[in-house]
Amino acid sequence: MLWVACHIAHDLWDYDTWHALSIRFVQVARDAGALTVLPVALNNRMVMHLHAGELATAASLLDEAKDLTEATGSRLAPYGAAFFAAWRGREEEATELIEATANEVADRGEGAGLTLVHYTSAVLYNGLGRYEDALAAAEQASAYPQELGMSTWGLVELIEAASRTGNAEPAADALQRLSKTTRASGGDWALGLEARSRALLSDDHAAELHYREAIDRLGRTPVRLALARAHLLYGEWLRRQKRRLDAREQLRTAQEMLTAMGVEAFAQRAERELLASGEAARKRTAETTGGLTVQETHIARLARDGLSNPEIGAQLFISPRTVQYHLHKVFAKLEISSRTELERALPLAG
Repeated sequence: MLWVACHIAHDLWDYDTWHALSIRFVQVARDAGALTVLPVALNNRMVMHLHAGELATAASLLDEAKDLTEATGSRLAPYGAAFFAAWRGREEEATELIEATANEVADRGEGAGLTLVHYTSAVLYNGLGRYEDALAAAEQASAYPQELGMSTWGLVELIEAASRTGNAEPAADALQRLSKTTRASGGDWALGLEARSRALLSDDHAAELHYREAIDRLGRTPVRLALARAHLLYGEWLRRQKRRLDAREQLRTAQEMLTAMGVEAFAQRAERELLASGEAARKRTAETTGGLTVQETHIARLARDGLSNPEIGAQLFISPRTVQYHLHKVFAKLEISSRTELERALPLAG
């Protein structure tokens, strides 16, 4: 039931409850030794971290879920990997994973899985600026509102894609459907996304007010990825209004946030807009903390949070000796000498 509860929480745009439930979902699965359920719980939490722009943490959860799936011989489709690749914006990798997931879930008749596939496709294509393809995918993603979460998120992608392709009618219909959930929620995540979406369909003065509201509301939430996209859309709008200096400020913010997160396609979209505004975009690259690998980052964070080597090993299905080996490498890379220094070297997210 925790899987259902997590989906209801994000369908209600309640990030804090989703966060709490997803932690419990993972912990209950671990404590029960439910190795076929644990990858589902990890994928759910991975999506939550993606929305927060924490791609390194999301990647570590994805790796763990993949290892468990392979070890247990589970038939779970690569939902999480496709979702992650789409947000990352790596077209070839994402396309392969999306196609593989679509084939698997279609064979098994998993309708919710197909909704997720279409949503991830819409995200990928919006990031790449392929708005016709994004619109087609988003229309399929949002066609079945009974599919919790992903169908509603599909409306957000549909509005952006439709506004870019001049399809006013489906965009207006999607906004009306979206506002039914966002107004019922009343939270900053919900109303911030509604304001961002409404800005895309508004005239000049109203559009600016909506963009500013979106940035203000989303800035009060942990959902940093939605905030970065609000800066990007506002910057694109300002450039088309020939307000180049204002546009550069928003686009610079968007590019820096998206690049730091590792959301490559959307970051490149911001870079193209910056170039069009007359400013050379500053090249940046997303780096792992202190040069740590995903596995080292995961182990270091668990150690920072007070888990012993045997406890870390039990969570990651590796031996305590392997944990210690990785920690030695972590200490060397972070230039520290003990576990007590991890809190300073790896500050808590947020």
